[in-house]
Amino acid sequence: MWLLSDDESDVTTLAERTGATIPATSQQLAKLRAAGVVSARRQGRRQLYRVDDPHIVAVVAAMLDHIAPDGTLAAPPDPRRPPRQPRFVRA
Repeated sequence: MWLLSDDESDVTTLAERTGATIPATSQQLAKLRAAGVVSARRQGRRQLYRVDDPHIVAVVAAMLDHIAPDGTLAAPPDPRRPPRQPRFVRA
């Protein structure tokens, strides 16, 4: 949803960017389209998908605002506690 709320994309590109298979990505897009969450337009032989509803884009943005860079939920800093260490650190 985050990728589609930012820009339109085709199935192959979405699958590559998410690490999913093309069939699984296609099935998910079909479900999202049937639910009216995403729309599609044809460009040559490709279907380009996107999120048109500004409310859904706002929900996705609000959701991402609450996720810290380390993947945990971002909470307002508490001056009584030291900052939390990242759970996953790449060496």
